[in-house]
Amino acid sequence: MTLSATLWQTYQPLAEACLRHPFVQGIATGALPTDAFRFYVGQDAYFLQAFARAYCIAAAKSPDWNGFRAFHALAGGVIEELTLHEQYAARWSVDLHALSPATATRRYTDFLLATVWGEDVGVTAAAMAPCMRLYAYLGQGLAEQGVAADSPYAEWVRAYSGQEFEALARRLESLVDGYGRDPDAAHGAYAYAMQCEYDFFQMAWEAGAQEGGAR
Repeated sequence: MTLSATLWQTYQPLAEACLRHPFVQGIATGALPTDAFRFYVGQDAYFLQAFARAYCIAAAKSPDWNGFRAFHALAGGVIEELTLHEQYAARWSVDLHALSPATATRRYTDFLLATVWGEDVGVTAAAMAPCMRLYAYLGQGLAEQGVAADSPYAEWVRAYSGQEFEALARRLESLVDGYGRDPDAAHGAYAYAMQCEYDFFQMAWEAGAQEGGAR
């Protein structure tokens, strides 16, 4: 079994917990409070900017040209993803230029940037892979489960359930397998990132509940 497959299999229970999370299920049913999604869009945009930077730093640190090209191509995918967030922001009146990171967001971005600067590209790829593989898993899982026709978040499911995003996740996993020289460090980075993903959804869910309760 490849390193990326081993990592995914080991930490898939956390991915399943994300799929069951009321925030994620609310995307499919359309029942997710608007305030929760608005908060998520802003925080995720902040996170994705750091994610794109991490890809570019990893590209610069790559030991060969193939890695350089692959990490840069993946950074391009994040830029396209940010375009989708800009559309969400316009629709739900989220100011992406006046954002400050919440605690869970800062914890995740600080971890990614510390990893990409301080570790080799194999560990960096392992730290970034949970985001890509998890979102492909969530998108595909929600699509199979079925999305309410009137869900205002159906576009989110379409974006992450598509073959284009799946291809990006696989490309990153190929970098985990190609550059992963320290399985223990890879496991540590992957586990931490997957927990950050769950905490991110929980943070957005709680923020939405607080906003709704304040009205």
